[in-house]
Amino acid sequence: MEIRGRLVEIALGTVMVVAVLLTAAAIATTWGGWYWLFGAAMGLCLSAIALARRRKPVVAATVGLVTAMAAVLVARLAGLPREPGPAGILALAVLVGMVVRRSSYSKAVAVVAGALTVVFLVFLASRPVGGEVNVVAALNALGWAGAIATGLALRLADRTKKETEERVRRDERLALARELHDMAAHHLTGLVVQAQSARILARKRPGELDESLQEIESAGSDALTAIRRVVGLLRDDDAELSAQSAPEQVRELVRLFERHGPPVRLDLPQETERWSPRVTGTVHRVVRESLTNIARHAPQASEVDVTVEQDDGSVHVRIANDGAATGLPARCGGYGLIGMRERVEALGGTFRAGPRDDTGWLVDARLPAADR
Repeated sequence: MEIRGRLVEIALGTVMVVAVLLTAAAIATTWGGWYWLFGAAMGLCLSAIALARRRKPVVAATVGLVTAMAAVLVARLAGLPREPGPAGILALAVLVGMVVRRSSYSKAVAVVAGALTVVFLVFLASRPVGGEVNVVAALNALGWAGAIATGLALRLADRTKKETEERVRRDERLALARELHDMAAHHLTGLVVQAQSARILARKRPGELDESLQEIESAGSDALTAIRRVVGLLRDDDAELSAQSAPEQVRELVRLFERHGPPVRLDLPQETERWSPRVTGTVHRVVRESLTNIARHAPQASEVDVTVEQDDGSVHVRIANDGAATGLPARCGGYGLIGMRERVEALGGTFRAGPRDDTGWLVDARLPAADR
């Protein structure tokens, strides 16, 4: 995400510089002299403000609009080409669109009103002759409308994405709650049966009662451990997971999986001190969900590979099996593939899941060892 953002900024800056150069060349050709200098300076100034908008978008938009208003008045009084030019229009559109997308409604409305004021000033400062179309005023109006439309569309997309993430988390917890219910019912039923057996032994074979009570105690301890693990997942508490090192967590998951599944070939790193709690929790989640998917959707798998590697400040998690891949892509409910992807990408990593080249299914996640 960070690299993509930088590429977008580089592309935007390139477009703005090209717009400034083309506008300056056009003014130098038609007006002659140094008339192009003021427009080029204003275009570069507004472009620089637009490229520095991310930390304080409202402040950047305010400074950009005030600068544009001043440019309009100076150009009108000094008899210079109309402002803002194409580069300035693009810069103002980026500033206004950013505020509409990110800021509160009150701040967005204020900035949109300020941009509309600039459009109105451009219209008043222009001096069309006869039936000449006021091109600069029309371009500023189009830039204003386009900024609002783009900002609102991106705001809606961000809201939809956030709601989707919340729904994924809620569905995961509901699934875990059902799992908790089934697990508790299973263990409690076993405890009830063992307690009934103990009562019979107490009457008929008292000497064997102690052994039966030990079995009940052991079963109760196992039940508490299993329920505590699921409740911890329901709480989504990464601090609890980080109490153990990542290799220990993964080994525990593999041991539980191998009780009722195929053998697992496990490869883990030795040193994980640099991993943050969120990275450790994410590795645990990716392995857990992948093994769960194998148990549910590839029961015919005969071999599973779980590899966790660390190199150059990144953690690489790879889970592969040789079973059929049918049914996996359709599982969009619960945490699933969507949840794994969201969690990995939220830490600045990359996620890929799909059929292997030969047969089976592959989950591949790479994320930074340090939490961003």
